[in-house]
Amino acid sequence: MGTAASSTDGAAGERRQLVNIAYRLLGSVTEAEDAVQDAYARWYGLPRSRQEEIVSPGAWLTTVTGRICLDLLGSARARRERYVGPWLPEPLPDSAEWNRADGADPADQIVVDESVTMAFLVVLESMTPAERVAFVLHDVFRYPFAEIAGILDRTPVACKQLASSARRRAGAARAPGTAAGRTDVVRHIKEAWEAKDITTLVGLLDPAAVMTADGGGMAGTVLRPVEGGARIAQYMVAIADKAPGLELLERSVNGTPGLVARRAGAVVTVASFDLSGGRVSRIWVVRNPEKLRPWVREK
Repeated sequence: MGTAASSTDGAAGERRQLVNIAYRLLGSVTEAEDAVQDAYARWYGLPRSRQEEIVSPGAWLTTVTGRICLDLLGSARARRERYVGPWLPEPLPDSAEWNRADGADPADQIVVDESVTMAFLVVLESMTPAERVAFVLHDVFRYPFAEIAGILDRTPVACKQLASSARRRAGAARAPGTAAGRTDVVRHIKEAWEAKDITTLVGLLDPAAVMTADGGGMAGTVLRPVEGGARIAQYMVAIADKAPGLELLERSVNGTPGLVARRAGAVVTVASFDLSGGRVSRIWVVRNPEKLRPWVREK
């Protein structure tokens, strides 16, 4: 009886780790929570005798969660072909900046580090599902390839090759630069945007900068990436003209300095930035309201 109780307790204590893995694999807080719930439903659906046989409930749950995420990543490719405009990962707030009634929100459980920056998650999107699973579990969470092999149903050697291929894709996405420098640039972007100062904006943007916006067909935005610092600056000022009453706030987005736009107290846009040579090289703008649910309780 004690063994069954301890295995159940051990399983329950794995939720935070599993949500962290699933978010990095799926790029969606909502889908991550659903995947982990599914894994737990399967665990609690096992006969007690089977639960007692499992030496490590955490390893079992990780394997099941990994397989669920692998299946979801495979089907996501087809879903995203039907998605209106570009698909971006769900942006993560810093829980310290938000006024939450409780700690139940799955976004609160996610550890914010370089492996959840928007730049990094976007690179993960370019990987095959198997590459992404092998890379995230090994390089981010330090799982041995022998365990990953059980999830991917491949040999440890094949999993090592997948992670190596993914690592080459990841490249420079893991070097976000100094926080202080990023904060200053993002603050200057905010001030120039509020002042509708195209000249200053152009100076802050890399000439080859790219802005990608995700409205999901549920919020108005450009359906193709805007390329070039000058074009992005013009677009930003045009938006400012069309959106009176928009309030811009400096906020942490996926652990790096970003901007949040509110209208009538409601968050309508979350923007994150990547820098190159002290200038903004990438802007990711999420406007799909379904992806902004973790942001609704902003102070």
